[in-house]
Order: sequence, then C-alpha cells, then structure tokens
Amino acid sequence: MWRVYGLVCAWCLALLAQVCSSQSQRRPSFTCGGNITGQSGIIGSQGYPGVYPPNTKCVWRITVPEGKVVVLSFRFLDLENDSLCRYDYVDVDYPAGVTCSWHIVAPKNQIIEVKFEKFDVERDNYCRYDHVSIFNGGEINDARRIGKYCGDSPPAPMTNVTIDSTGDQYCGGRLDKPSGTFKTPNWPDRDYPAGVTCSWHIVAPKNQIIEVKFEKFDVERDNYCRYDHVSIFNGGEINDARRIGKYCGDSPPAPVLSEGNQLLVQFLSDLSLTADGFIGHYKFRPKKFSVTTTLPPTTTQPLTTRPIPLKYSVALCRQKCKRRGTLESNFCSSNFVLTGTVISAVTRGGSVHATVSIIKVYKEGNLAIQQAGKTMSTKMVILCKKCPFVRRGLNYIFMGHVDEEGLGKVGPHHFVLAFKSKNQKALSMLKNKRC
Repeated sequence: MWRVYGLVCAWCLALLAQVCSSQSQRRPSFTCGGNITGQSGIIGSQGYPGVYPPNTKCVWRITVPEGKVVVLSFRFLDLENDSLCRYDYVDVDYPAGVTCSWHIVAPKNQIIEVKFEKFDVERDNYCRYDHVSIFNGGEINDARRIGKYCGDSPPAPMTNVTIDSTGDQYCGGRLDKPSGTFKTPNWPDRDYPAGVTCSWHIVAPKNQIIEVKFEKFDVERDNYCRYDHVSIFNGGEINDARRIGKYCGDSPPAPVLSEGNQLLVQFLSDLSLTADGFIGHYKFRPKKFSVTTTLPPTTTQPLTTRPIPLKYSVALCRQKCKRRGTLESNFCSSNFVLTGTVISAVTRGGSVHATVSIIKVYKEGNLAIQQAGKTMSTKMVILCKKCPFVRRGLNYIFMGHVDEEGLGKVGPHHFVLAFKSKNQKALSMLKNKRC
C-alpha cells in the first residue's frame, strides 16, 4: 500500500503521479515513500516502469508552502484489479489538523444546491472529530448551521435558505422582542419548499425565559422525524445534548419553556415530500413562571437514589424483581427512554445482550443508535437475565442508563414495561417535561 498528500499510500503494480506540472528530462529513479517539499515534483512506484516488488508499503508525505494546495494528477496507473481495491491500491488521505472553508456566493435571486458525490470522513455518533459543517450565509455561526456530517454515507442534497427579491431572509433570524411569530416559508398559502433550513434564535433578557407555542403544525410525518422536522434547543447552538424535542406530523407540540434566556428553533426539510408547515408564537416570561400543561404531580413516593453499578453481579441479581415507581417518576432519572421490539436476546454469563428495533425515542441521551434505511436499532445489556425478563418479538418501554461507550444498560432497578398503544400519550407528554 502507498500513500500521498496529507499522505499518498498504496500497494501497487505501476504508478506514476505528478505533483503540479514540472517534470525532469531524465527518467527518475523512484524510492519507496519519503517527504516531498517544494513547488512541484514526481512520485512513482519502486522500479517504475517495471514491476514493483510484492508486499511493499510506501508512504509519501507532501508538503507545499503555506497558502498553497496540492494538485495531484496520475499519468499512469496499473494496479491489480479488484472491485473493492482490497489488495494493491493507492490511498490518498487528507492531512490531520487542517481546516478548509469554501464560501459559495450566488446572485441574489438564486439559491445554492450542494451535493456530495463521494464522502468518507472519520465516523462518530455526534461528529465530534473530523466533520463537514454547512452554514447558511458567509460566516461560521452555529445558529445558521444546516448540518454537521461525518461517516461514509454522502449527506442528502441540500439548498440554502430561500432569498426573496429584496435580499431579506425568507425564514430564520434573531428574535429579541418580548413576543413574536415565526412560520415556514409560503405559510399559509402553499406548502413549505423542499430543501430548506430555517433557524430562529430567540433571545430574552437574562432574568427571563421563553415560552413557545405552535398554533398550527403540519410537517412530513415519520415515526422518528428523520426527514422534515422541527428541533428546539436550549441555548443558541445546535447541540443534541441540549435538545428539548424533535417534532413532525400534524399534531402541534405541547408548549415549550426554555431553561435559560435563549432558545434555538430549527426547521429542516429534505428534497422530497413537503406539507402545509406551521406557525408558532413565542413570548418572554419571568423565570418563576410555570407552564400550565405540566403533568399533574404523581402520588408515588420519590425513590431513594444511591449509586448502582452498571455491570452484572450476583448481589445485584439477587434483589427482589419488582418494578418501582411509574413512567413519570422514572423518566427524569433515566439516561434514555424508548419504545422498541426485541429482535435478538443472547444470554452471556448472567446477563442478556439484546438488540432492539426502535419504535420511538423519547429521550436519547448518549445512547448509540444505528440506522439502516428507515430502520433504527440499538444494543443494550439487561444486566440480570431474569430481571427485567424480556422476550424476543415483544414490544417494551425501556428506561435505563448509558455507559461511556453509548451502550444501554438496564438493571433490576430500572423501569421496563410491556408497551401498549395507550402508553403513547403519556410518553409524548413526558418528552416535553422539564427535568
């Protein structure tokens, strides 16, 4: 295998690559790898134009002057043929520790569409490391971020926020008056357009909080709101850890109260189905204000909390297997809350390792969730195989904790209940509960 640019690397048969345009009149003698500097140069496989030796790994690191970029063109390439390049190959990597920004500007009466043909960036559930961010406008501003992407699946095509003939934003912006309204583009005359992102950053004085209510709401329906959706965040940034809720469908969400003096409301539509849209209202409230739709207090006595280990032990599994409390009393103390179908359950030691096909997520926390097409699933460990006892093929409400690797852990002290459709209303109300 050989490597260039940040690094060029490959296992090959015959390779000749030219950096920029200069070329020596004499046939060069190529070595295996090395550090390349300067304005231009040539690299090639050992022994070129002859056959290179087997079991060879060559790495070239190319460095050009600050302010310049590397242009790499292959003049001749003859490698062992394999559809997945599993054997001899050239690998061109971007270097570590770089930041690249492209500022795309269109005429005022036009919008910009971005599509990724190929995409492979270090994978992370929250794209905390290598990633691509796309923003509306010409500045890096979290309130105007369209999305943050990583992994090996190209993001869906996207367009920037529609601009009207006067150059004003058609949706989104900063809202700092004591009360106001926000709505989707085209409301109420037509469906909202496909491929838009609108972010409203609502800012109140420091001694006040913000209440948001939706008067009308109709956004493409999906069980997990993966396509068109509205997300509301505490604070002024898109941060999954501070997300209050993610909404879609034709039922207005319950009123939302911020924790502090800032809220971010983000609406996103993909490039397929659209719907009527929504109109929402906000107002500033004093910090001691409590929303009238808060769930009635439960009569269940609060549980005594003490540190409970997130691993199997004989002592843990000897506890009496009895469900404690209610949905309401266990919601806030749980890292994750979801409904799902157990699709596999394998006993290992005294625990059960289960894969759950998700019906709906009400509280995600740092739980690692896998997605394949329209199906979402997660893995969790039932610490004690008989408590709670779960069966493959049945639906449950799971409340539990998440370990440092994003794996769900459910012990005898956690709340697990056979899921029935009548539970949906209570769970939907809890999703908006302030813990």
